[in-house]
Amino acid sequence: MYFNAIAKIVAERTGCDISVVKSESKFAELGIDSLDTVELLMGLEDEIGIEIELDQKVETIDDLNKFIQSKQG
Repeated sequence: MYFNAIAKIVAERTGCDISVVKSESKFAELGIDSLDTVELLMGLEDEIGIEIELDQKVETIDDLNKFIQSKQG
């Protein structure tokens, strides 16, 4: 549900092509460290218009997508 928004922010943040970002992509493999994750979440909050309080570890794009969905539903 939020995959496209996450992929867009990740691509902007890392400078990679959006087609490289897959559901199974790990943040570490995309060059995103813990500091980048905080900034990524802030950009994502602006993009989708909801506050995200990450209270668990997410390793992949899909993990983050599912986490956001679980908090919204």
